[in-house]
Amino acid sequence: MAQNKSRYAQRGVSSGKAEVHAAITGLDQGIFPGAFCKVLPDILGGDTDWCNIKHADGAGTKAGLAYLFWKTTGRRINVWKGIIQDSLVMNLDDLGCVGTTGPFIVSSAIGRNKALIPGEVVAQLIAGGEELFAMLRKYGIECRNAGGETADLGDLVRTIVIDNDIVTRMPRADVIDASNITAPALIVGFSSTGQAIWEDAPNSGIGSNGLTNARHDTLGPDYREHTETFAPETEIDLVYSGKFHLLDPLPRDDQFTIGSALLSPTRTYLPLIAYLFEKMGRAKFLGFIHCSGGGQTKIGKFGQRGIVYIKDNLFPTPPLFQMLQEVRELPWREMYESYNMGHRLEAVVKTQKDADLCIKYAESLGIGARIVGRVEKNLGNSVGRSVVIQHNNMEFAYPFDA
Repeated sequence: MAQNKSRYAQRGVSSGKAEVHAAITGLDQGIFPGAFCKVLPDILGGDTDWCNIKHADGAGTKAGLAYLFWKTTGRRINVWKGIIQDSLVMNLDDLGCVGTTGPFIVSSAIGRNKALIPGEVVAQLIAGGEELFAMLRKYGIECRNAGGETADLGDLVRTIVIDNDIVTRMPRADVIDASNITAPALIVGFSSTGQAIWEDAPNSGIGSNGLTNARHDTLGPDYREHTETFAPETEIDLVYSGKFHLLDPLPRDDQFTIGSALLSPTRTYLPLIAYLFEKMGRAKFLGFIHCSGGGQTKIGKFGQRGIVYIKDNLFPTPPLFQMLQEVRELPWREMYESYNMGHRLEAVVKTQKDADLCIKYAESLGIGARIVGRVEKNLGNSVGRSVVIQHNNMEFAYPFDA
């Protein structure tokens, strides 16, 4: 095994998905090629002033962690409601970054090993989705369940895979096109921790990225007996190589156990995005970035050529991410490109006044916010983009091709 490969890569996963992006390079990029999601002409309505967006994503390996928690801690069935929220929010918040706040039509695709995942789990997933939709409707965001498919794939799926497809239609004039990001500008980060007014419990900030590393580096070898929760071809020293159990307290923050912190439902920022549009309009925003795959480096994929994103005022590292770094001494450079590290949504705005308003309105909804960085001309490279992270007396540079 190549020793210079990250533990993430050794476990068969990738935060950047370079090979996937290479595979789709030649495909049509839509009518707003620089937007956060692919935007299509209005195929459904045939109106040249409108557009369609369809998005697919899921809860990833966090579903496998939910299975482990459910199986080993007294079958706490409500853990599955958080997992369907993870799957839905990974779609909805990407769509929010393009400027749409619905209405959304949602379809679910669940692949399960029926011998291990009974119908009561599927029922919890469906109920959890409906509860999320009901909450969003309170904030004027309409989501309708169009059904889906639950496939019994015991020959292919070790436990369960939970994915969603979401489609929406919106005026082209309302699209937030991240290709408009240019220098100078300010980056406002919105905390992934704490408790927003629409949440019923504090959030650890984990989201739904980096869970392969998180669970295997954190949880101890006792969990290796649950062979259905990991790929058999993985080298055994990479499987559950940590020191914790799911019900151990989270270091530095005993309001969470290790399990509840890792399974904290992915926060949706859609009510915040809708509120910002209501109070500030859309023209104030050059772009929104959902810091999912790629973590704090995600923004480097967007914006005009020849700019650098300098992030030199990040939130203090939340306790969960401190633990994830310490338990395996994961390189900080890898931490920033695997995890959101304390904020999972960014807004790029032109002025200090607009940044201050974003912070004010976010805090009124229970979400911490701050200016985490700025956009400058990339004096060393007029073609590419780059991200520079300066935090905790460290600096890391991540170059991106234009």
